[in-house]
Amino acid sequence: MPDKPANDAPFRVINEVEFGEDVTVWSFSNLYRCRIGSRSRIGSFVEVQRGASIGEACKISSHSFICSGVEIEDEVFVGHGVLFVNDRFPRATTDEGVPKSDTDWTLLRTVVERGASLGSGAIVLGGVRIGARALVGAGAVVTRDVAPDTIVVGIPARERWQE
Repeated sequence: MPDKPANDAPFRVINEVEFGEDVTVWSFSNLYRCRIGSRSRIGSFVEVQRGASIGEACKISSHSFICSGVEIEDEVFVGHGVLFVNDRFPRATTDEGVPKSDTDWTLLRTVVERGASLGSGAIVLGGVRIGARALVGAGAVVTRDVAPDTIVVGIPARERWQE
């Protein structure tokens, strides 16, 4: 396994990343303690946090945020500015006013199955599964599981009616 991306680009933070073959990572991206599969492309201004994984032949468009606990399977498209959330009750401090640590919250795992597409600006809340080949419309807020081969749109994301 390579220890760096296939391309050169300035202003990247890459720390303890497991890369597959021929991965492209553009400028101003932050990747740390995650896994990126072969032939995937990571756009500018993308952050992938520790413990997240991205499969093979994925495209992660610019300005997207992939937090800990997110698993993206192979051949997934993530549009510009897609955000994942992994905490149901986010707070800066505990009830005692002490800054929260890694032990003060519950990580919600999220899976995006093979071939799914997430439109630009979509928000995916923690603990959901987006099925294989599903399409999440631009700007949708995914609050529950999405079945394979389904199109969802809106806030909250709901199955699109058939015309």
